[in-house]
Amino acid sequence: MAQTVERKRIWGWFFFDWASQPYNTLLITFIFGPYVSQVLGDGSRAQAVWGYGIGAAGIVMALLAPILGAIADQTGRRMPWIWGFSALYVIGSGALWFGAPENFDLVRTMVFFGIGLIGMEFATIFTNSMLPDLATRETIGRISGTGWAFGYLGGLVSLVLMLVFFAEDALTRTTLIGIEPILGLDPATREGTRFVGPFTAIWYVLFMIPFFLWVRDPRSSRRRVDIGGALRDLGRTIRRLPETPSQLTFLIASMLYRDGLAGAYALGAIFAAGVLNWSVVQTGTFGIIAVISGALFAWIGGRADEKIGPKPVIVLCTTVLLFTILAAMFVDRDSAFGVPQGVTSQLPDTLFMIIGATIGAAGGALQSASRSMMVRQGNETRMTEAFGLYALSGKATSFIAPLSIGIATSLTGSQHLGISPLIVLFAVALVLLVWVRPEGDHV
Repeated sequence: MAQTVERKRIWGWFFFDWASQPYNTLLITFIFGPYVSQVLGDGSRAQAVWGYGIGAAGIVMALLAPILGAIADQTGRRMPWIWGFSALYVIGSGALWFGAPENFDLVRTMVFFGIGLIGMEFATIFTNSMLPDLATRETIGRISGTGWAFGYLGGLVSLVLMLVFFAEDALTRTTLIGIEPILGLDPATREGTRFVGPFTAIWYVLFMIPFFLWVRDPRSSRRRVDIGGALRDLGRTIRRLPETPSQLTFLIASMLYRDGLAGAYALGAIFAAGVLNWSVVQTGTFGIIAVISGALFAWIGGRADEKIGPKPVIVLCTTVLLFTILAAMFVDRDSAFGVPQGVTSQLPDTLFMIIGATIGAAGGALQSASRSMMVRQGNETRMTEAFGLYALSGKATSFIAPLSIGIATSLTGSQHLGISPLIVLFAVALVLLVWVRPEGDHV
């Protein structure tokens, strides 16, 4: 009986990844982002605006994450926070329906997008902190990888449904299979594509049911909130970080490469839409390939983590991401790695499909291995505290990649040069990983 309850708890935890992944897959990357690019009619402006918008949400998260995390760690209660941030997720994503092309309000759209993004990211912080309670140190890498793979699968299913039944091509006004959007949605006003907002909200509400049914806070977690005490504990934890150099170095390195990966995910489809003139359907197809490779390699990465440990997986994936972003800078509609291409050439499209699949593969394995690595770096008696720091480091500078891309794109007027800051983030992270001990400071 106890084993059955524990298995259901793990599957409930998996379902958060399944439920929340469409915000990344559908809204940030493959459907709504390119739609904004098409409405604005300027790829460079869209990339800059998207970068600024995500960066602004990142600043809010950086300011609030340590305070809310400290309070949650003190009380041991995570579920009330997950309920609250889930509400923000649903409100923010659902309201994107109102971004109609004929009276498109960019500020209002980005405000609602930011509300949903903040809800998704904070809910993820609190669910990630549950990971050490789900498995032993030896099996946590496999569970983390399976969770990421399951989440990617949810993103894939939601993306296919959107492309097949709802998201219309701006020119043909039909979906991927050549039909008009279902449910009577008007393709002339892009209702099929705009339905991605309500669709994402409905998907989250539906698939969070297993999570809320099967996942519970420990009974010992019903402690009174002492904000002052929580903040003092947080300050004490941060002051002690120099005493654990491997953990501190890993937190900084992961902060950089996770920020770079988030930037690549957030702006990859907008980059393709602007540079290669892809439609929403084309970027969606690109997304299917990237998500499939992400799911597969998150699962493979989890198995590799169990065999050789997370550090080799992290180093390999970060290296692959660095060179993949570099390769993307040399592909556009007219040339591929300096070789001129004709108007009808499909080589740039094929190359960028491969680039997307590679980013998806490396990103899936990297995120899975990073969660596992944090378990090895943290103190076993203060594991929740360790994951609080991991969340803090991940959000404290989460605005750097999108803002730097926005600034670089604005200054250069080039989408290619605009993504160059990602290369710097991955390179510095690789250097720092040299000083990270595979089993942490306590070995």
